[in-house]
Amino acid sequence: MTTPDAEPADHPGYVPTPPPRPEPTPAPKGPTRTPLYEAMNAERYARQTLIKAIEKVTDTTLICYVASHPQIDRTDVVGMVDLLHNITPGTAIDLLLHSPGGNIDAAEKLIQLIRKRAGSSPVRVIVPDYAKSAATLIALGANTIVMSDSSELGAIDPQVDLPDSNGHMQQLSAQSYLDAFHLHAERLKDKPDDPVARLMLGKMEPATVRKLERMIKRSRSIAEALLGQVMINDDARATEIANQLSDTKKWHSHGQMISHETARGLGLNVTYLAPHDELWAMYWRLFCLQLWSTTGKAKLFESSWASLAMS
Repeated sequence: MTTPDAEPADHPGYVPTPPPRPEPTPAPKGPTRTPLYEAMNAERYARQTLIKAIEKVTDTTLICYVASHPQIDRTDVVGMVDLLHNITPGTAIDLLLHSPGGNIDAAEKLIQLIRKRAGSSPVRVIVPDYAKSAATLIALGANTIVMSDSSELGAIDPQVDLPDSNGHMQQLSAQSYLDAFHLHAERLKDKPDDPVARLMLGKMEPATVRKLERMIKRSRSIAEALLGQVMINDDARATEIANQLSDTKKWHSHGQMISHETARGLGLNVTYLAPHDELWAMYWRLFCLQLWSTTGKAKLFESSWASLAMS
């Protein structure tokens, strides 16, 4: 059946639909990325191309952990294991690290996974912006920390969420809480009828005090152990550095910046790269690309062969 304006099959201008060819159209020589898939992942491919370029310069495998807001936790182990999946044991590893901190036990496990894969080969931690608190602990497990003018580490004194007088949760320094406890305890010892000391101690639970004391001891012991593995060969010196990094009298706030100069002054093994150093410029460009791609609570685990955005 034809429509009124359709041309008949025998009309001179009619072009019939060609029949299917008996043989298939030529196929590509091998599997390739489809154009749409490549377009959807163009930013990731650009970052991974840059990672490969950095690896050619350093002759070292580079893996990245970038998280601006989410804290280090136990689920990060899965992402790290994936990054290490294709790395041959005994390979030197660079870790580009950006994190506000988090769970100290998880941080210890992450750096231990990297160290076990590297074996006796060196591990470097590159800090483009900040690696604070538990992330600083990760850096302490490296042979060397690579820093520039924009880089900062942080104090390792544990932070805890405790209710205030109105029952609202607030984040406090565990050491500051203990300092206040011991201050009022001493005052009450010297003056048993001190009303302020009695009032303040009445708000502090002994169980909480004991818990915080264990947390502080645990943080320092992790720092000492990590430093003693490769960066600092002297146990006494490792203990001194760990104590300084957790000293709330030295650092007036938990977020206080520990620059490359200060870190080196503490005794840490720091490699400084100037902002316009060619290698640092590559690190910074990669970091900016990764930072732009992570939104909200996403954490980016990335290497030249894997790219995982986890939340």
